[in-house]
Amino acid sequence: MNRATRQKADHLYLFLATLFTTALIVCNLIANKFVSVDLGFKTFIISAGVLPYPITFLITDVLSEIYGRKKTNRVVFMGFAALIFTLFILWLGSQFPSILGSPVSDELYQTAYGNSWRVICASMIAYLVAQFVDVRLFHFWKGLTKGKHLWLRNNASTVLSQLVDTTLVVGVLFIGQESWSTIGSYIRDGWMFKALVALADTPLLYAATWYVRRILKLKFAQEV
Repeated sequence: MNRATRQKADHLYLFLATLFTTALIVCNLIANKFVSVDLGFKTFIISAGVLPYPITFLITDVLSEIYGRKKTNRVVFMGFAALIFTLFILWLGSQFPSILGSPVSDELYQTAYGNSWRVICASMIAYLVAQFVDVRLFHFWKGLTKGKHLWLRNNASTVLSQLVDTTLVVGVLFIGQESWSTIGSYIRDGWMFKALVALADTPLLYAATWYVRRILKLKFAQEV
C-alpha cells in the first residue's frame, strides 16, 4: 500500500471512529424517551436511543472487515472512554444553577439528563460486552468461512450481540423498577427491532465494504 492509499485508509478509519462515537453518545442522550415505531406488521415500543444504535454495529462490522479485530477493538475502547467523558460533562452541567431566563431550567435539565448516569452506566456495561461479542463472533465466522459469506457473519454476530446488549441494558435500567412482563416486552421489542435493522442493513454493509476495498485497492478478504 503506497503512502497516498495509506492516508486514505487512515482518514477513513478516523471518520468511521468519529461516526461510531457520535452515534454511541447520541444513543445515550436520547435513551430516556420511549417511542412507538409502527412498521405495519408490528408496533415496537422502544427507547429512542435504539434508533441510531444499530449504526454502531454496522460500523464495527465494516471496521472488522477492512481493518481487522485489533483496530476495531481500539474504536470500541474509544467509545467507552467517550461515554465516561460524557457522563462527567453532564454531571458538571448539573453543578451550576441556571440563571433567570435560561431556556433550560434546572428542573428541565434534571428531567432530561438526571437519569443519564443510570442510562450511561447500564449502556457501558451492555456496550462493552455486546461490542466485544460482536467483534469476536464476526471474526470467528470470517475465519470459519475463509472470508466468504459476509452476510452470514454480519447477521450472525450482530443479532446475537444485540440480544446480549438489549437484555443487559434493559435489565440494569428496570429490574426492581418495572414488572418482569414489562421488562420482557422491552427486551423483546428492542431486540427484534435491532435484529430487523441488522438484516436490512446487509446491502449497506456489502456496498460499504465494496467501495472501501475499491478506493484502498484491497483484494478479497484482505485487511488494511
